[in-house]
Amino acid sequence: MSTALPVLKAEDFTSDQDIRWCPGCGDYSILAQMKKVLPEIGVPPEKTVFISGIGCSSRFPYYVNTYGVHSIHGRAPAVATGLRLTRPDLSVWVITGDGDSLSIGGNHFIHLLRRNVDLNIVLFNNRIYGLTKGQYSPTSVEGQITKSTPMGVVDHPLNPISVAVGAEASFIARSVDSNVKHLAYTLKRAAAHKGTSFVEVYQNCNVFNDGAFAYAQDKATRDDATIELEHGKPMIFGKERDRGIRLNGLSLEVVDLSEGKVKEDDLLFHDEKASSTLVYMLSRMRRPDFPEPIGVFRDVVSETYEDAVHGQINEAVQQRGKGNLQKLFSSGDTWKVGA
Repeated sequence: MSTALPVLKAEDFTSDQDIRWCPGCGDYSILAQMKKVLPEIGVPPEKTVFISGIGCSSRFPYYVNTYGVHSIHGRAPAVATGLRLTRPDLSVWVITGDGDSLSIGGNHFIHLLRRNVDLNIVLFNNRIYGLTKGQYSPTSVEGQITKSTPMGVVDHPLNPISVAVGAEASFIARSVDSNVKHLAYTLKRAAAHKGTSFVEVYQNCNVFNDGAFAYAQDKATRDDATIELEHGKPMIFGKERDRGIRLNGLSLEVVDLSEGKVKEDDLLFHDEKASSTLVYMLSRMRRPDFPEPIGVFRDVVSETYEDAVHGQINEAVQQRGKGNLQKLFSSGDTWKVGA
C-alpha cells in the first residue's frame, strides 16, 4: 500500500465562503498568495489554524479551508499562544491589522514576539481603521486627514518593524501586497522559521486610505522608493541600480555609485543575523531620505516558548511524578462553609 502523501493544491485551502472585502482591496492579494504558499509548505488543512482579532483583515479565517478562530479585538496573540502550547502539532497563523495589533492589542503583540512562540504573524498595515469606516490608526502618518482627525493626525506613528526589533523578535520581514512574487517568498520564509515570525505587509485600503503606499506599489517609483534586503548582498537600489546604502560610523547614508568613486564593496552588506542595533537602524529608514526596506530584516535561532515550557513540565514530572489533581485540590488550607 502506498504511503505517499497527497499533493496539495491551492484549491484545498479555498473555503466556500463569499469574500466580503471591498473590490480592489489589497487583502485579496494577500489571501491569494497565502493560498499559493500553503500547499508548498506541505501542512494539510486539518493541521493548519488561522487566528484573527477584529478588523477587515480578521475575516481571513473564513476564506481559507482550515481551522480558524475569529477572536476578540487585539487578543489573537493570546489565543494563539494557548493553542500552540496545547497543540504543538498544528501550524498556527495570526492574521491581524495595524489597528487590531498595535492599539488595543499592543500589549499582547509585544509579549508574543518576546516569548518567541513558534507561530506566524501577518500584519496587514493600511495605516487606517477600515472596518469602522476610516478613523486614524497607530500607523497613520502625522498630518493625515481622517474621519476622526479632520485637522490632521498629531500622533507620532508606530513603526511595526521597530517595535518587533525592540521586542527582540527572531524573524522580522516586510512585503507589499502588489509585489506578489516577493510576498509569496516572504510568507514561505516566515513559515519555515522556528519561532515567532513577523511579517508586515503594506496593504492598500482603496476606500479610506487609497494610495498610502503608492510609492512602494507603483512600478514607476518602487525601485527608487524601496530597497530589497537580500542576505549577504550589498544594499543597492534604484531603477539603474546606481545608488546604495553605506554605514558611516554609527549612521546610514545613501551614496551614488554612478561615478565609480564608491564601490559595491564599500556598501553595507545585509546580514539577517546582524545585531538588533543594526536591524533597528534599517527599520528607521524612511522616505524621503532613504528607500524603505522590504524583505527579511532578521532571521535568528532562539529557544521557543513551547520548548521552554514543556521542558519545565517534563523536568517537574521527572522530579515529582505526574501528580494528582484531586490531591492538589484537597491540599493546603481548606475551609468548610456552614449554614
